[in-house]
Amino acid sequence: VRSARQTVAKSIREAKAEGSRTAFLCHSHHDKTLVQGLEVLFQDTGWNVYIDWQDPLMPSAPTVDTARRIRDKVAQADFFVVLATANALQSRWCPWEIGIADGLKPHDSILIIPTTSGGVTTGNEYIELYRSIDFSTGGWLGVWPPGQTSGGQRLSDI
Repeated sequence: VRSARQTVAKSIREAKAEGSRTAFLCHSHHDKTLVQGLEVLFQDTGWNVYIDWQDPLMPSAPTVDTARRIRDKVAQADFFVVLATANALQSRWCPWEIGIADGLKPHDSILIIPTTSGGVTTGNEYIELYRSIDFSTGGWLGVWPPGQTSGGQRLSDI
């Protein structure tokens, strides 16, 4: 049973009205299992995450409306979070979304979640530019300054 804190708000506006932090999650649809796990982690921290394929108003096939809706959701959310997987960086949409966010959002509100597969870290090209999200050695989910592994702050405190 989920607590009220973990209940997903119906919209970014509703989440903000409830005092929740909001984030647009940039990701590849090929990483659905990772996205679902991240959604739970964020909810456990009190954040509401916008995931485009969960949006009933998102067109089923990409159109001009898709781009407009994504741009609007990026602008509305407090944070823009990139799940930096190989799939995401090969996507046609993710690099476009990152460019949109970089033009719309304050620099500190863009966060990268680097991933590792086969000893290779994906997202390194962005870690030097933006803050990253990762687990601390103490096990808490934190946000780290660009290119650093110390000086982090708990995601729940952002």
